[in-house]
Amino acid sequence: MADRARDPEALEREIERTRQELARTIDALADRVSPRNVAQRGAERIKEEAGQVAKVARTMLTPADGQEPGERAGGDRRALLIGVGVAVTITALVVWRRRRR
Repeated sequence: MADRARDPEALEREIERTRQELARTIDALADRVSPRNVAQRGAERIKEEAGQVAKVARTMLTPADGQEPGERAGGDRRALLIGVGVAVTITALVVWRRRRR
């Protein structure tokens, strides 16, 4: 290191750059672990999953050509609704347990 004498101004610029990078990293970490942001991301994820479940349920409950509403070949509407209810309950329990930690 004695071979490369560094200019004090260059050192100051490097230190300032490093401080700025560190400040950005700390801000990003604080944003990532903020309880409000964590809760918001969790709520958004649940909404997305519920939307997907609803989409699948609508698809499965929509009658095919030539069928009456509520009539499905190879399945029962009640079984589908029970399955959706179980999926929603399990998702809610998982989210609740994660929040308790």
